Amino acid sequence: MVNLVDVLVTGGAGFIGSNFVRYALEAHPDWRVTTLDKLTYAGRRENLHDVMTHERHAFVHGDVVDAPVSGPLVERSNIVVHFAAETHVDRSIMAAGDFIRTDVEGTFVLLEAARRATRLTRFVQISTDEVYGSVATGASTETDELRPRNPYSASKSGADRLAYSYWATYDLPVIITRASNNYGPYQFPEKVIPLFVTNAIDDIPVPLYGDGRNVRDWLHVLDHCRAIDLLIGKGSNGEVYNIGGGNDVMNVDLTHRILDTLGKPRSLIKPVADRLGHDRRYCLDTTKLRSQGWSPQVPFEQGLRETVDWYRANEWWWRPIKEQDPNFKSYYQAQYEKRR
Repeated sequence: MVNLVDVLVTGGAGFIGSNFVRYALEAHPDWRVTTLDKLTYAGRRENLHDVMTHERHAFVHGDVVDAPVSGPLVERSNIVVHFAAETHVDRSIMAAGDFIRTDVEGTFVLLEAARRATRLTRFVQISTDEVYGSVATGASTETDELRPRNPYSASKSGADRLAYSYWATYDLPVIITRASNNYGPYQFPEKVIPLFVTNAIDDIPVPLYGDGRNVRDWLHVLDHCRAIDLLIGKGSNGEVYNIGGGNDVMNVDLTHRILDTLGKPRSLIKPVADRLGHDRRYCLDTTKLRSQGWSPQVPFEQGLRETVDWYRANEWWWRPIKEQDPNFKSYYQAQYEKRR
């Protein structure tokens, strides 16, 4: 009889989390995965539609901040991968308190439970490249100063360092990952790639911030999953690992690629007032992770084309959000239509 490894994935009904759940079940026949998600606007059962009845997957509807719910799940786990977070910069500017509660307080609740766990061998804190702030030149290394410039990145910085402190103070088996911008299937259509793809499919203008020359490094979500998997086995406790795709692209060039892939005119681009405190550039040095044997496997042109094709083929997934969800409609109107 196979002894199963119990893996808790918080935020597993979100974009990256759901892709990791699916990846983990396929890559590890000896893993039993529990998803914990409070199913806010971006965490959706539909993201896990194909694994909800999987014999090695269980879904728990709950909030990481709710200790009576999340604590026992941590305590009986061998591995915790903590994705659960409020993640959108624009929403953090509108309502920062939600980000502090989920991202910082939620992480604290999980770490306290981890102190009581007797079987825990790895706690992966999922952070972000945005904690480094805007990078004018060169690339951020894991030892660089953190300079978050918006409430989202500040909340992630707090959670990042809190997790580190529980390794330093209590010797918890914590590692921290800081990834660049992810893309791929099941990403909520408030983020730039799915928003622009789905708008363009319907010949709706795509709202480009400012001059469009802000630079982001794009990482395919499955390459991110592969990196996390590798680090669960090979990472060193207390260490931080950058995960980047090495695909630095200006937002305006990204927009052109999306429109060109869909065969849509560039006249769909409609500039809107820039985001408050919009970081100009992110860039990660991934030497440390690559020394562990990881490298991205999905070329950006291929990954972007496949992602565009996924949204074209899965209107069942995104149309109800954009056409029926009042939360999305009110957000879109406030964020873009009133700022032209």
